[in-house]
Amino acid sequence: MKRKSILLVLCIGMVLISCKNIKTLNDSDVKNEKSQKKTVMEIQDKGYDLPIDEKKKKEVVNDCEENMEAIRDIYSEFNGMQEADQNVARQMMDRMKEIIKQNGNPVRGSDHYSVMENYQKMEMFLNAARQEEKDNVILYEIDIDGGITRKEYTYDGENMFVMSAKMLWNDDTEPMLTYISLSKIKEWKYTEYGNFCYEVCVPEPPEVTEIVDGSCIIRVRPLNEECLEYSERYVGPLGYQGNNLLCSNWNIENMQDLDYNGVFEYLYNMKYGEKFSNETGVAGVTADEFESVIMTYLPVTAEELKEWAVYDEQSNTYAWQRLGCGNYAPTHFGLSLPEVIEIKYNEDGTVVLTINAVCDSVVCNDAVITHELTVKFQNDGSVHYVGNRILDNGIDNIPKYQYRLDKLQD
Repeated sequence: MKRKSILLVLCIGMVLISCKNIKTLNDSDVKNEKSQKKTVMEIQDKGYDLPIDEKKKKEVVNDCEENMEAIRDIYSEFNGMQEADQNVARQMMDRMKEIIKQNGNPVRGSDHYSVMENYQKMEMFLNAARQEEKDNVILYEIDIDGGITRKEYTYDGENMFVMSAKMLWNDDTEPMLTYISLSKIKEWKYTEYGNFCYEVCVPEPPEVTEIVDGSCIIRVRPLNEECLEYSERYVGPLGYQGNNLLCSNWNIENMQDLDYNGVFEYLYNMKYGEKFSNETGVAGVTADEFESVIMTYLPVTAEELKEWAVYDEQSNTYAWQRLGCGNYAPTHFGLSLPEVIEIKYNEDGTVVLTINAVCDSVVCNDAVITHELTVKFQNDGSVHYVGNRILDNGIDNIPKYQYRLDKLQD
């Protein structure tokens, strides 16, 4: 009887221990499941580096490889020449666009003012998303290195996401995937000017020590041909960095505050089709060369230039410094792209170009300022810039201009 009692106690003890172990295991499983759910939720909340299932990844890679094969011959023909010459790069990207657009999806080049082919499909997607309708679209971007960036935008009825994949050519001229990522788009808009502006979720402090820029602007609806031509020929080469021709108020009666020493290199590039290098051994720029370049595009005299620009009478040269950290504090506005959105022809022969400064860096604004640039075409086909007016007090929205040299600093 005593032995039976001992056995009974042992059996009950074993059962209790087993139940405790089972409970411990169950508690552990529940904790692990909760931890996994919490991790997934944290990733979803952050909105970047979202998980991509293998089936979808394989689909994206196969699609990129097929398109890379379609442009292989064009890439081989250019064989790296495009990276040294902007015009050659444009030719290569345009030819690649012609091939890839045949699949019916939107495609654009990575160069400034690139026209999006099959843009209607992208516009339909954005308009559907405005109506909170589920949809998706694939955009291909031809890069200057001859590779492809594939962006697949998806709207699920509530949020928009973008899956980006980049493929380029390796040393053996074989397609190679360099990255693939899925991110949530924090906010987006399709503007009246035809630009798709958005900001993707990115790591933020304290997770990172430096600000990560997740903003992007893509021109969907092309500029009309005339506006595109004027943008490329007369304002794109000037921009808003290193000179104040497009970002200050001036006219032919008030030209003394233009930064002639700064704008010289941009006008030199327009006149000769190459960058100014100043490798002649002469400190600065000779008066003849400086005045010839400036007076080709601006209605000023040599005497006025000597008075308004930084000029050394003894050496008969104009000062020039390369734009750098010593004389320029980078701004987001400085990286803006000027787009001509309207052209008005006046009876006096002048032409007024209405221009938007499109900034896709941080501020993500396709009209940081809107200004009217007045030009006049000469009999020889050259152009004179004769005035610029920033509209709606827009000058208050941009950083104060920093002159290249000290003479004109306030």
